[in-house]
Amino acid sequence: MKTSAFIIFFVVVLAVYGLVNSYIFIRGLQAIPAGSSWRTWYIAGFWLIASTFVLARIMERACPCGFTGIITWIGSFWLAFMLYFILVALFLDFARLLDHFFHIFPQSFLADYQHTKLIVLYATLALVTLVVAGGFVNARIPAIRKLELHVGKTVTGDKSLNIVMASDIHLRTIIAKRKANRLVETINSLHPDIVLFAGDVVDEDLAPVIENNLGANLVQIKSKLGVYAITGNHEYIGGVEPAVKYLSEHGITMLRDTAMLIDNRFYIVGREDRDRQRFTGKERKELNELTKEVDFSRPVILLDHQPFNLERAVKLGIDLQLSGHTHHGQMWPFNYITSAIYEISCGYKLIGKTHFYVSSGFGTWGPPVRLGNRPEIVQIILHFD
Repeated sequence: MKTSAFIIFFVVVLAVYGLVNSYIFIRGLQAIPAGSSWRTWYIAGFWLIASTFVLARIMERACPCGFTGIITWIGSFWLAFMLYFILVALFLDFARLLDHFFHIFPQSFLADYQHTKLIVLYATLALVTLVVAGGFVNARIPAIRKLELHVGKTVTGDKSLNIVMASDIHLRTIIAKRKANRLVETINSLHPDIVLFAGDVVDEDLAPVIENNLGANLVQIKSKLGVYAITGNHEYIGGVEPAVKYLSEHGITMLRDTAMLIDNRFYIVGREDRDRQRFTGKERKELNELTKEVDFSRPVILLDHQPFNLERAVKLGIDLQLSGHTHHGQMWPFNYITSAIYEISCGYKLIGKTHFYVSSGFGTWGPPVRLGNRPEIVQIILHFD
């Protein structure tokens, strides 16, 4: 990404972050009585916590250590609190607007308005804390999705293939040893023939991955035919070459606009992430160019991180495409946005003769919180003629 474009992007994101926090801050401050000593604590505490996310993004790369980890956890959780605080604040303001015109609140509710605002503040804190806590627990319990699919092509040898697939692991300070152990243990318990990672194996910053030696977990994955992965947008955000080098050194075969014949039975085609052009100025290969040496009489499995332009895979005759990226919104109500953007935001769909599966992902970006969907590892038993 060009420096000027990055600066503009950073300034815009920082401005939006600041405006949202300012709105929440003002609405919260209005609920605390004037002259109360709690106002001073609220002002200092609010902006200290609100600054942790930005501070963590800087420190995580420059100084990965225990203190940075604490700041990262606080800042990540704050993003979830911020989302639901702003939703509640907007809902309450809408209710106030309706009351202004239609007087929907009872008079007793408005008799001591300052006291009422304080009660609403306490209720909002309790509600949002409960929601975020539930989302945190949900994000720590991955589901195993199981599918059996048929591809009408003849192969020699075994007539089925046990694929275990995961995407959007986002290894970093938040997704560290415990989560990596669960990933490996779950994959190994499914006794895969082949393991496929559909991008975003690591998050933006590689330093916490190295600091926590998470590669030591990855090398423990057991698979008959190996472990293969593609790049996602987050590998490019953090620096794709160091990320690819690290993953390659820890037992993962990286497919970068590459088609490979596996076990003389089927092909795995791995695409570079579509954001390659944005970050490097270089286009990835077109799908027809990437597969020009592929024998389509054999089954062909495509890994493409972002599930755009699905019709191209159908037209080309791809048998199975595996993608991720969407997180299915990760936190409600963002799932409505991803469902509007992508033809498949999450789950399985057959288009023509091409099977598609878009995973909601194993890890999380930002808050370690999921609401409205589950993290997952996907097992696909692919049957051949």
